[in-house]
Amino acid sequence: MYSLTDGRNATDVARMNRRVPLIAVRYPRIGRECGTGSMKVARQTTLRDRTALSGVGVHSGLPVTLTLHPADAGTGLRFIRTRIEGRRDCEIFADMTAVTATEFATVLGDESGPLVSTAEHVLAALSGLGVDNALVEIDGPEAPIMDGSAAPFVAAIDSVGIETFDQPRRYIKVLKPVRVAMGDAFGEIRPNMRGFRIEAEVEFDHALIGRQTLAIDVKPDTFRREIARARTFGFMRDVTSLWNSGYALGASLENTLVVSDNRILNPEGTRFPDEFVRHKMLDAVGDLALAGGALLATFRSVRGGHKLNYAVLCALMSDASAWTWVDGEALRPARGHAEVAGRLAPAFGPDIS
Repeated sequence: MYSLTDGRNATDVARMNRRVPLIAVRYPRIGRECGTGSMKVARQTTLRDRTALSGVGVHSGLPVTLTLHPADAGTGLRFIRTRIEGRRDCEIFADMTAVTATEFATVLGDESGPLVSTAEHVLAALSGLGVDNALVEIDGPEAPIMDGSAAPFVAAIDSVGIETFDQPRRYIKVLKPVRVAMGDAFGEIRPNMRGFRIEAEVEFDHALIGRQTLAIDVKPDTFRREIARARTFGFMRDVTSLWNSGYALGASLENTLVVSDNRILNPEGTRFPDEFVRHKMLDAVGDLALAGGALLATFRSVRGGHKLNYAVLCALMSDASAWTWVDGEALRPARGHAEVAGRLAPAFGPDIS
């Protein structure tokens, strides 16, 4: 992550990106099938054009505009934060090293501090639809919450379409199970050569929620249909304490599924009978996008959240024997694997097994 120092604004940088790749990547020759043959070789993708959304931050309550720009193959997902008081525009790589906080949301930043809060929903939309390369320009400290789900971001991406490159997609292949426990919650990521799957469980001491479980193979169609529309949720009993702590200042019935002691306060009710566990899955898709590549893995979360999702990624990526890069049939470590693993240390003192 670094600051842009040549005086150009974020839009100029995005346009430049379409001409000159920010990262030069060499790809080995690949076959037509990936691994067991159950998964076709995929090519890298980006957006066909830029698209913008405006709204307010759910925690800050501040107005913000987020613009998605196309980017060249090998760029990955990056945020460009603009309108920073006393600073030039700043570019942040959307990877684990950029995470500065995981309390109630995933926050990205640099050595100067947090720059983009609540990044998980737009990351979930990009990752869930299979967009490998994009620049996310944002002119405020927090991404817009929109309706509380990833659906508006999905609609924005669908409105411009997805472009496919010739370069193959790079996958992070999980080689062995990695588990992190936090009290009565735990997360585990384990090998899955067929693609990316999430198994989630939530349990709340509330009659309207209770215990909910769900497992989904995450693909663009299942993400759109089963995950993207699930909204962030909260409890009326927590509102005062959240406000006093500076959170949920932009929350409303238009962007949050609100639960009182005995009913859902939103007039339309829930979008799914198990919307709560589906939103936890949505958050996990966004948080795990910070791995830096498409995952060949199954992720299991039991009573988890942003902090646990991030801890599992830290535990995985810090163990060079637990994962490797693969391109199609080229099931061999890519250059730089050991270097990346060496600079990512486990967070939160996880219990790894």
